[in-house]
Amino acid sequence: MTDDHGWQGDELDLDAYLSRIGYDGPRTASVDTLRALVRAHTTTIPFENLEIILGRDIPLDLKALQDKLIRRRRGGYCYENVGIFAAALERFGFSVAGLSGRVTYGVADTGALRPATHALLRVTTPDDDRVWVCDVGFGFGPLAPFELVEGGGEFLIGDWRYRLEHRADELWVLFQFSRDGWIDRYTFTENPQFRIDYAVGNHFVSTSPRSPFTTRPFLQRFLPDVHHVLDDLTLSAEYPDGTATSRDLDPTELPEVLAKVFDIDLDESDATTLTTTPWRIG
Repeated sequence: MTDDHGWQGDELDLDAYLSRIGYDGPRTASVDTLRALVRAHTTTIPFENLEIILGRDIPLDLKALQDKLIRRRRGGYCYENVGIFAAALERFGFSVAGLSGRVTYGVADTGALRPATHALLRVTTPDDDRVWVCDVGFGFGPLAPFELVEGGGEFLIGDWRYRLEHRADELWVLFQFSRDGWIDRYTFTENPQFRIDYAVGNHFVSTSPRSPFTTRPFLQRFLPDVHHVLDDLTLSAEYPDGTATSRDLDPTELPEVLAKVFDIDLDESDATTLTTTPWRIG
């Protein structure tokens, strides 16, 4: 019988994963280690949905995640990033629980209600009583875990600004400072989620015509000083002070941009498919 309660940490090639994210620090379950792992993963593995655009499924079993994110050095979206990161934390000895968030970023003007399909993690350490949230799969940081503090409040991680609110209905809300000022990013509760729950959300995100990831390429690369985004054929860069730049691409530019900006090298067949498939929404 399959055990869906844990994160398959014993099946992870930990050495290969740590090499992939460039982490060579202590292998102890401490707050300092957690901060270092979040930063390494977030700045190394990009957010991307290209397999969907190329007509493929998004499997979440650890063997498939290791093949894609480690061996083939690709990226993934939240469920993929969280799946492999949770397995690594489990191996380190952290206490890990899945959480689910409802993304509100980008829908403030439309009033649209999205399903709760963003995966993030609640983590505790043996050396500390604090509770942390690790969000390695949003594509826009944070670069470190943030603490669940009853009063919430504004906090700075690197040069990037965030704000956390805890509302009376047990809902947490994370805000971030961007080109449009303070905007809410997502809401979440502390109701635990398991891999089987993520499998259900993953099916919607990867197959539904209502999903934001089934209609066009959407990639992100988050670094300490810049946030790169490819949305359809618009390439943009946003900076911690809220300034931003953008330009439109020709489809033929995609393979080079993917390699240089997002560190994703497609083989010739996939590059041809991506540049010739009529997926554009514009």
